[in-house]
Amino acid sequence: MILEAFYHLLVYALTAVALIGALLLVAWWLGAKRTSPAKQMPYESGVAPSGNARLAWPVPFYLVAIFFIVFDVEAAFIFTWAVAWDELGVPGLLQITVFIVILAAGLVWLWLKGGLNWGPSRERSPHA
Repeated sequence: MILEAFYHLLVYALTAVALIGALLLVAWWLGAKRTSPAKQMPYESGVAPSGNARLAWPVPFYLVAIFFIVFDVEAAFIFTWAVAWDELGVPGLLQITVFIVILAAGLVWLWLKGGLNWGPSRERSPHA
C-alpha cells in the first residue's frame, strides 16, 4: 500500500537518476581526454587568476548577509502563512507570532552589532 502511494514519486526519482547518469556517461565518453597545465588552471570569466583567493571580508559584510536572511526568510514564511490563514486559525497566528519575535530578536542583535550603520561614523572613522 505504501509503495502504491509513492509509485509515481519512485518512477520519477528513478527516471531522474537514470537520465543524470546517462548524461554524465555521454559527457565523459564524448569529452576530451587530453589535459594540460592551462586546462588545470581555475577559470573565472576569462580573467587569469592572480594573488590569493582567500580574501578577508569585513564583519559588516556578514552582518548585511544576516540582515538579508532575516527579511528574506521572514517574508517567505509570512506569505505562506497568509495564504493558509483560513486553515491555520489562532494556533497558526500564535506560531507565526513566535516566529516573528525570534526574527525580531535577530534584527535587534544586528542593530546592536552595528549592521544597520551604512554610512561613515565618528566611531569607525580613522581620522576622528
